[in-house]
Amino acid sequence: MTAVFEGAVQDLIDELGRLPGVGPKSAQRMAFHLLAADPADVARLQEALQRVKEDVVFCRVCGTVSEKETCRICADPRRDPAVVCVVEEPKDVLAVERTREFRGRYHVLGGALDPLSGVGPDQLRIRELLTRIGSDEITEVIIATDPNTEGEATATYLVRMLRDFPGLSVTRLASGLPMGGDLEFADELTLGRALSGRRSV
Repeated sequence: MTAVFEGAVQDLIDELGRLPGVGPKSAQRMAFHLLAADPADVARLQEALQRVKEDVVFCRVCGTVSEKETCRICADPRRDPAVVCVVEEPKDVLAVERTREFRGRYHVLGGALDPLSGVGPDQLRIRELLTRIGSDEITEVIIATDPNTEGEATATYLVRMLRDFPGLSVTRLASGLPMGGDLEFADELTLGRALSGRRSV
């Protein structure tokens, strides 16, 4: 999209447009919203952006975002240290936490294997996971990577790396049909996964 505005306005639109999921029109709307906003609102946004860059770090244990060296989940003595759920991004931790079903701890990889984009095992926190399993009393690793090509490749790679640890149980999140969905509208891959992951009732 060619630049219509000039100077600071166009620079703001360009920067907002670089955010994930923000197209040119959304960036324009946001820019003009900020132009019309109360200066106090803009100042709060500036402060929040500044604080997130200065105060937020990655947990030294699991790799999720935190304001302390160790995040609140890793520091919580009520969490089961023997069970670790491996996810791609910090936002995935939030998704699992919302279920209120998991009482273990996490390990954030920082992405998924994607050779076409130059993301190999060395770009992810796989070495840190192996170190954790080798030194901690971890008995189960739940692989909760996304059910897409990159997530599946990452899961397959992790299974290969983890199978040599004695006494370690490696599981993968079940995937299949969404609640309230119709069977006729399910794609072949989803239906296939649901069939292969069926359980006794």
